[in-house]
Amino acid sequence: MDAFIFFLALFTLMASTPPADAAETSAAALLKTVDQSGKGDYEKIQEAIDAVPSNNKEVVFILVKPGVYEEKIVVPADKPFITLSGSKANNTIITSSDSGNIIKSATVTVLASDFVGRYLTIQNLGYQDTLLDETGRHYYYNCYIEGAVDFICGNAASLFEVTFQEPVSEEFSAITAQRRQSPSEETGFTFPGSKMTGERTAILGRPWGSYSRVVFALTYISNVILPRGWDDWGDASMQSTMFYYEYKCYGPGANTSQRVEWSQKLAPKEVELFLSKSIVEAKSWIKPTPKHFKKPFLAISNNSTEHP
Repeated sequence: MDAFIFFLALFTLMASTPPADAAETSAAALLKTVDQSGKGDYEKIQEAIDAVPSNNKEVVFILVKPGVYEEKIVVPADKPFITLSGSKANNTIITSSDSGNIIKSATVTVLASDFVGRYLTIQNLGYQDTLLDETGRHYYYNCYIEGAVDFICGNAASLFEVTFQEPVSEEFSAITAQRRQSPSEETGFTFPGSKMTGERTAILGRPWGSYSRVVFALTYISNVILPRGWDDWGDASMQSTMFYYEYKCYGPGANTSQRVEWSQKLAPKEVELFLSKSIVEAKSWIKPTPKHFKKPFLAISNNSTEHP
């Protein structure tokens, strides 16, 4: 079975419930290194995460040295402000081969707020649902996402900027399965300036939720995308509630003349919101990469909430 890959040059995530208090984070980050050769502070990524105290209030920068890390990683909800960083995405790989349950089979699970992932490849041998983008506000920049059926799914409010996607399914494939379930939910997936390539056919999206919301704007779409563009998942009643829009996309797959009649185009004034990071309220939580670090970062019991 093909390996499906989430390749990150930069991936920034903030969970919205409960929010962490960013004002209490320190200017200098606590630095910890992970190195399989034994030359770092830890040999496994999860060990470094486990050492971060519960109710953490300081930026923790975990530098992962090159290698293939066969681990399933979990960042608990009570450990915010963690940055997990490799040096190059093509030589720092986190991989697992679990499959089945969409929650339990994940290679990397992030439950905490203010998480940043950089220069990593996250890989799983599962067949579909590559990226469960479920809760919170997320920003993806310069990423490569490869998958098959519904391979970007969930109900977060997320901006995918300069994201490369390649559907690899041998049969049916959908790029997105967004799960917005009511008009009051401020969630949805936006793809401004992305690039879509691949060898097999796919659609742009289908509704996991009745009010599914997905926007592709200024995106290159190759002929991998079928002319109809979208699917109603066999439920025509959702055609009037879904929010599926395209704006000034280009490429052989961007011709909308044969799109399903219920998909829509955005007007220039309407699209402004979807082209800006303001749609995910980025100014309130996206912070620059730390330039100053504290060492040594002593191991701390998870039962303690204070640094020694």
